[in-house]
Amino acid sequence: MSASSFPQSGSFPQAGLPFFKGHGTQNDFVIVPDPDGLLDLGPQAVAALCDRRAGIGADGLLRVVRAANDPAAKDQADRAEWFMDYRNADGSIAEMCGNGVRVFARFLIEAGLAEPGELAIATRAGVRTARIAEDGPDGTPGDVTVGMGHARLPGGSDGIEVAVGEHRWPALNVNMGNPHAVAFVESLDHAGNLYDAPLTSPEGAYPEGVNVEFVVDRGPRHVAMRVHERGSGETLSCGTGACAVAVAAIRRDGADPAVTGEAASYTVDLPGGRLVITEHPDGLVEMTGPAVIVAEGRLDERWWESVTKG
Repeated sequence: MSASSFPQSGSFPQAGLPFFKGHGTQNDFVIVPDPDGLLDLGPQAVAALCDRRAGIGADGLLRVVRAANDPAAKDQADRAEWFMDYRNADGSIAEMCGNGVRVFARFLIEAGLAEPGELAIATRAGVRTARIAEDGPDGTPGDVTVGMGHARLPGGSDGIEVAVGEHRWPALNVNMGNPHAVAFVESLDHAGNLYDAPLTSPEGAYPEGVNVEFVVDRGPRHVAMRVHERGSGETLSCGTGACAVAVAAIRRDGADPAVTGEAASYTVDLPGGRLVITEHPDGLVEMTGPAVIVAEGRLDERWWESVTKG
């Protein structure tokens, strides 16, 4: 991939607008480079790009823009050169995406937009730091570890419940820069069809919507989960969701690092793969897992005009 082919002016590139496709534990993204912040990516265009039949297909979109060139991230430009402008598959804006940060970091390195090593990335939830492990001897890309910030367990969240059909469970309210309701269940099958959002109560607990995780135990410090991501439906993986699940399990198991003084690591199995989540005594939550760029291409100009202009 070559950075020289990325948009350099407000006009559509004659050869077609470049895009890339990547995934982290099968949570997949369309990646659109826009270093100078010139593209108009409204909800309609994002939804069209993420459409799995009429578009490229993805759980969400990552727009790659310099923090200094986007009003949403200018205040972070002194700490991070690049801003991850993340959109859900329906075109709505989200604060954060854990798998997206790993894929974003991988893209920056492979596109030559950043040097290997520790990498600061601006997001709507604040600056996140990523580091990429060396590739394996067989060329397998090394895992990416991201500092996901500190989990918040908002006060006044007692009584949160999640319901699917006739099943109802208590849930823990965990905020990882975006909201999560984590429910421990007997079987992941009880979550049903997670294309539609599970019901949460009390009414108004999540005025901007919520990601809902259903969790079962697999062994000591080892859990499995399914997730409904607001704006995307059920996805095969959710990085912030895996962090929220690990934090909830750590609290349930009495292993809070702030109390014990020891870091706690949990393995989290998702339908799309495996992540390892570690919470440190200072409250920092780290996520480690794979991130892969799988394809690149160019959008047809006529198609792009049809989805951006209606």
